[in-house]
Amino acid sequence: MRQLLATILILLALALPGAARAVDLVMVERAGCHWCERWNTEIAHIYPKTREGKLAPLRRADIHDLPEDVTFKSPPVFTPTFVLVKDGVELGRIEGYASEDFFWFHVEQLLAAHPEAFATEVNP
Repeated sequence: MRQLLATILILLALALPGAARAVDLVMVERAGCHWCERWNTEIAHIYPKTREGKLAPLRRADIHDLPEDVTFKSPPVFTPTFVLVKDGVELGRIEGYASEDFFWFHVEQLLAAHPEAFATEVNP
């Protein structure tokens, strides 16, 4: 049921013209991070084409130069860390990357846990 609700919200967010889309998935990474490189090889080219990537576009940030317009619940420690952000505020995160299955399972869970992030308001 939760997955169905998440899918419906995703479709609504993508379908409504003029809808506010202030949701990002911030990937916190660092140079030389093996798991970041593996994510880049296995997922980076696919992510923007998926419903998850359209709903929460990827934004990259270096762990040593975090964006000032994002309020993190706590400083990221591990790389990669994927932080779901709405209007500059962290909603939740995924720490680490182990495999494609690991990522897709956790990103789906993260999006489903925050359906309020995808409620849209049509601009006048």
